[in-house]
Amino acid sequence: MQVTIRHIFVSPGHNFVGRFGQEPLDHEARDLDEIECVAGKGLAGDRYFDHEENYKGQATFFSWEVFQEMREAFQVANCPPSAMRRNILLEGIDLNALVGKTFTLQGVEFAGTEPCKPCSWMNTAVAEGAFDWLKGQGGLRCRITRGGILSRGTCALEVAGET
Repeated sequence: MQVTIRHIFVSPGHNFVGRFGQEPLDHEARDLDEIECVAGKGLAGDRYFDHEENYKGQATFFSWEVFQEMREAFQVANCPPSAMRRNILLEGIDLNALVGKTFTLQGVEFAGTEPCKPCSWMNTAVAEGAFDWLKGQGGLRCRITRGGILSRGTCALEVAGET
């Protein structure tokens, strides 16, 4: 099936992790045209690169369609895609269908490990109520099982099977 990689984000640091009850930090999410995906480690330059062995969130995906629906639901047209704090915004597939599946994009192979759960910070980053609204549609966490370069644009997504 054809999908479109709309954005690729990496951030050198955490804005929300470990910050409960405090103000978020301000580590920018850099929007890249392409990224090196390293098998077993993650995305080069990202805060979770080589985080821990067999880490379930070496790359995270978020649905472009869900992002657009959320902006409309909360009337936050100026909310940037980087506010989701996910690495790859993908258009054209239900990401929940990739949980437990191995899939390939541009020669890079991912294993869909589990859904991303939204965090309460979404009420700050997007709008009050976004945390509850995003439950069940917070994205996809993946391991990278075969590395390569991933670039923005339209490409084939091939599902290989169960992980």
